[in-house]
This record gives sequence, C-alpha cells and structure tokens, in this order.
Amino acid sequence: MKLFKVFLLKSPEYLLILAVLFYYFSAANTFNPIAITLLIALVCQIIFKSKIVGIIIPTLLIFSSLFMLLALISEFNEFPTFNYEAKKLLFVGLTFFILTIVVSGIMIYKYSVLASKKSKI
Repeated sequence: MKLFKVFLLKSPEYLLILAVLFYYFSAANTFNPIAITLLIALVCQIIFKSKIVGIIIPTLLIFSSLFMLLALISEFNEFPTFNYEAKKLLFVGLTFFILTIVVSGIMIYKYSVLASKKSKI
C-alpha cells in the first residue's frame, strides 16, 4: 500500500502529460498552442518542482475539465437516442475529464499539503 501511495504521489505530472498528449493528438488542429504550452509547463514542473506552479497548473486543468464536462453534457443532450455514438462520447469524455480532475487533485495535494509538511520538519 505504501508503494502505491509513493507511486501515486510521484506520478501526477506524468499522467497529466499523457492526458495532454491524448488531447493534442485527438484534436483536429495540428498546431495547438494550448497543448504545447501545457506540455512545456508540465515538463518544467517536473524539472524545477515549483510549489506555486504545481498548484496553478492543476487548478486550471480542473476548471477547464469542469467546463468541458458541461460541454460534454450539452453535446450528449443533442443525441436523439442513446445509441452507440452517445455511449462512446459519454464513456471516453467522462473517463478523460474525471481522471484529469482526480490526477489534478492529487497534484494539488502533493504541492500544497505535502510541501507544507516538509517545510515544517
């Protein structure tokens, strides 16, 4: 269990990089400045481990994921019937955005709670 906790606390940046790469390659635009900026910020975060940036990046990702969940629900409501395409939209969209929110929450915990515990020691 302790090994899982250590892995979970060390991996949020890498998991978010995978989420951004999924977003980048699934978008129709070949040059996506938002995805490129997020990738650069996450790589810099892995290298420099800034506490402030470690809280700002996941907070922005949580708010954007919540916004996209609303867009997902709106798009789902446009389906006249609950067919295969609607199921696929819900499954992929909910999985992607909820996992992004959870991983971002772990990253906020890592840089706010754990960083403050380390500074008190």
